[in-house]
Amino acid sequence: MDGTEHLQASLNSSYISALHSSSMSDGEVKTEDEDHSPLLTHSQQPGGPLSTRHRPHDTYCLVYGIFFLMGIGSLLPWNFFITAKHYWLYKLSNGSSSAGHEEPQTDLSDYFESYLAIASTVPSVLCLILNYLLVNRLSAEVRILSSLFVTLVVFVITTVLVKVDVSGCRVQFFAGTLASIALVSGASNLLSGSVFGISGHFPMRISQALISGQAMGGTLSAVAAIVDLAAASDVTTSALAYFLTADVFILLCIVMYLLLPKLAYSKYYMEMAYTGPSTSDSFRPRPESNGHGSPTAVSVPPLKPIMRKTWVLGFCVFYVFFISIMIFPAISSGIQSVDKDSDNPWTTVYFVPLTSFFLYNVADFCGRQVTAWLQVPGPTSWLLPTLVLCRTVLVPLFMFCNYQPRHHLHQVFFAHDLFPVVFVCLLGLSNGYLGTLPMIYGPKVVPRELAEPAGVVMSFFLTMGLAVGSAFSVLLVHCM
Repeated sequence: MDGTEHLQASLNSSYISALHSSSMSDGEVKTEDEDHSPLLTHSQQPGGPLSTRHRPHDTYCLVYGIFFLMGIGSLLPWNFFITAKHYWLYKLSNGSSSAGHEEPQTDLSDYFESYLAIASTVPSVLCLILNYLLVNRLSAEVRILSSLFVTLVVFVITTVLVKVDVSGCRVQFFAGTLASIALVSGASNLLSGSVFGISGHFPMRISQALISGQAMGGTLSAVAAIVDLAAASDVTTSALAYFLTADVFILLCIVMYLLLPKLAYSKYYMEMAYTGPSTSDSFRPRPESNGHGSPTAVSVPPLKPIMRKTWVLGFCVFYVFFISIMIFPAISSGIQSVDKDSDNPWTTVYFVPLTSFFLYNVADFCGRQVTAWLQVPGPTSWLLPTLVLCRTVLVPLFMFCNYQPRHHLHQVFFAHDLFPVVFVCLLGLSNGYLGTLPMIYGPKVVPRELAEPAGVVMSFFLTMGLAVGSAFSVLLVHCM
């Protein structure tokens, strides 16, 4: 198999190889960006008024921008939790250091990122299963808005707790933090799966916008953390401004999503998705509109045809994020500068926020953006899973950097600050590029009526990778 062959099994799929025609020098991406090609061929366009309507343009790229913003909103809450490392360690320590540097070496501090990763990924898997079961029972609007409101409530409570003294109940605060991240992560994944499912009805550029926005969410949280560290006089003031930023951004996501159905471009593709021809009545995404009395036949989308077309792509997504979450942030944020004992702020205060969080998220964003212009290898090429498997080598590379504290594995082979910088960039770039390709391919290689549930299935593979990888990250940290 190669990346240029056509997907004959899905006649109603919307994927067209970027190398399909020698006369298309810019490939599929140019077609999608200019919206000259609908998701269905002309012969497959829905009948009735929709087929004769002129396909609108994305005026001022508003729909692209809204999906980009929703991508930011779907991962920004989780990134805000994991990036605020100094704040959490300050809250979980004896509170004697305003900079949060005198935390005791206990399970609460040494393994905090690993516990946080488990608390965030396990409920995410359950929420994505729920999302798949509800995809035809609850509208995407209900699922998305409820997720955003839950996230907003949790972050408002987290913001209030910044100024509350928890020195006498650190264990309870730790448990409450894990419960909060579980709620936020579950809501965020319900949001991400729902929005990604909707994006499957649009041209591929919209799916790419959503995924790039997710990377930008991490970048913004890292930048916010660094700015707050530099500008604020103490940890609590920094954290207050930090979490207030998240509150405002979540509110912005709610407002912009409410605007989406009012735009002609999004209305066209959503109406076409729900009125287009289907190979079987049981695949209809809105069973209530049929007027028949057999909801059990249409309430849950058929999983078998989706898995038959997407299992290789799903494995790629799973393994990409399995490797990434094993390393980031549990291992990468524990890598310290070899000159940490100096009084240079670069090696003490800013080394971890810059090298672990900021560089990773910028590299991840760049990798995802590249997919807007380059989509190689294709969805049927075995080169894609081969490249994904090659990322395994990144695990030992990070383990032999200057990770501290080390109790069992004492060798440090990469004892220079340049090594973690290079490795983090490789981790982020490969995560962004190899994680985005199968995610945007998945909803495109199935029939149109299965695009939304296929997007949910791909999000499920992603979250499973995060869940399993977070469990292995705990094992890696204990092995160190």
